Amino acid sequence: MAQPEDRELDPDDLLSTLEVIEAQPLATRAEAYDALHDTLARRLEAAPGGAPAS
Repeated sequence: MAQPEDRELDPDDLLSTLEVIEAQPLATRAEAYDALHDTLARRLEAAPGGAPAS
């Protein structure tokens, strides 16, 4: 299963990641989307003026 990496994602990389996730069997998509969510949330929180802690 392809997992998003904790690296800079440009829009093309994000689209590619989503395409890979969508090509996976339904049973594994939730885990891949959860990993992508975690990666994007960490990036948002680490950015200057990042999201406030919940």
